[in-house]
Amino acid sequence: MSARGWLGATSVLIVAAATTWWAAIPNEVDRWPPVATFSILGYDPQTGEVGGAVQSRVFSVGNGVLWAEANVGVVATQAIVDVSYGPQGLDLLRRGMAPADVVETLLANDPNPRPDGWSIEGRQFSVMDTRGDVATHTGPRASEWAGHRVGRHVSAQGNILAGEDVVEAMVEAFESTEGHLSFRLLAALDAGQAAGGDRRGMQSAAMLIVQEDGGVWLNNDVVLRLQVDDSPQPITELRRLVEIAAQQRDRIRGR
Repeated sequence: MSARGWLGATSVLIVAAATTWWAAIPNEVDRWPPVATFSILGYDPQTGEVGGAVQSRVFSVGNGVLWAEANVGVVATQAIVDVSYGPQGLDLLRRGMAPADVVETLLANDPNPRPDGWSIEGRQFSVMDTRGDVATHTGPRASEWAGHRVGRHVSAQGNILAGEDVVEAMVEAFESTEGHLSFRLLAALDAGQAAGGDRRGMQSAAMLIVQEDGGVWLNNDVVLRLQVDDSPQPITELRRLVEIAAQQRDRIRGR
């Protein structure tokens, strides 16, 4: 083979190898899949507790979805998620901004740094203050079915769901369930799953509830912070933890 022919064949091999290598690199959505999930935010006017719960077919969903602070509010960030919406949303609430204005401000200030693989148009998030006022946004490019429903002191939101019945059932269950906020949030998750939930299945769940001095220890604003990171039945396991927490509260408070 001539030198020119050898170089030509080598170039073809190099290009083919490079193409194979490049094709093997996952794109952004493959590396960081959307936080496809359903979540519920809720407020209890009798106790002043505010919080949220979430379930998803991703590992450790609680690490990126729920953000809350006593006397401030709670935020859920999901879908084509920008996790910074959580602390940013709390900061805006802390400054006295209404939830609807927080939603508008977060979207307006989003630089949309990865419009091709991680577009702002796929963001889904919900913002609730400590009076139970709430505003929720579902972007047009959030993976279907995606949407949200808002009720009195409650919002349910999700993406890659079986359908809108999921969020409808969640709001109805929250509003019709009595007892501690943790059990009302659990009822919403149960109802959402019964309506089809995340159409890919289940893997993790989490719950976060806050109230000033509402924890079981001194100077503790965290009523509950629970995570089930990997389980075939994460809502069932979350319920077990919530029930243990309820027993602990009753024991410490002498009930």
